[in-house]
Amino acid sequence: MASVEGMEDMGDRENREGREGAERRAGEGEPDPETAAAGARRRIVEAAAGLLVSEGIDATSTRAVAARAGVAPPTIFRLFGDKDGLLEAVSEHGFETYLRAKARLPESGDPVDDLRVAWDLHIRFGLTQPAYYTLAYGQARAGQVPRAGQKAVAELQRMITRVAAAGRLRMSIERAAAIMHASSVGTILTLIGAPPEQRDLRTADAAREIVLAAISTPAPAPPGTEETGGTEETGEIGETGGTGETGEADDTAQAAMALRAALARSDSPAVTPAERSLLVEWLNRLADTGSRPPEDG
Repeated sequence: MASVEGMEDMGDRENREGREGAERRAGEGEPDPETAAAGARRRIVEAAAGLLVSEGIDATSTRAVAARAGVAPPTIFRLFGDKDGLLEAVSEHGFETYLRAKARLPESGDPVDDLRVAWDLHIRFGLTQPAYYTLAYGQARAGQVPRAGQKAVAELQRMITRVAAAGRLRMSIERAAAIMHASSVGTILTLIGAPPEQRDLRTADAAREIVLAAISTPAPAPPGTEETGGTEETGEIGETGGTGETGEADDTAQAAMALRAALARSDSPAVTPAERSLLVEWLNRLADTGSRPPEDG
């Protein structure tokens, strides 16, 4: 059994040999293994993406991708695990431009209008890049959310947090993001699947406004203008708010989510991390439960 000193000497020798090998490869113009693997990964993803866009998902066999990338088929499995891992990487590759554009969207004084702009960007991406979009969302599996989709939802939640901070969110941030994301994905897949002559982009506009009305409240009326609301009997919401049970539920949700957004911006030591987590849970419950009639007795 090797002594500790012997093991250390062996490790030093292996490290020295590794450095010398890297220096020799660099001197000979050969990339180090990590650089070579990254280059092969990039070539494989780009090859698979090219096949996906030009010939469809059925053409992206590992053999065809390997041939196009100039690598042996086992390299794909070594770098990506399996074909699903490769397609996940291709999906992320396709969504990169969209996610960068979404993250760079300017912030206006109206966070709900900013959501409107983000929705339109999402629709344009899905309709102009149907191969990538259907790869990410057209083959749903229970309990599996594509990484590209996770990133998109995270950015959407960030934008919806601004709506909460403005006191205009009718429900929890997570529920609002889930509703908006599900609605936009369903709208895009429906439009992609429609015959060109039946594709009506006004469908996306109508769906957008329905969703925004469901998750947010209208902007407050400017000072000095007359507010319009619903009636206590119906609880319907007018342009600037509502009354009755619906209005009360909105008031509770708006206040709860505004407090949650303020809590997220604060590093106050007044609450512990565990207490903060519990408070967020309570605020979400208040925002999502809505107004309930009092129980008899």
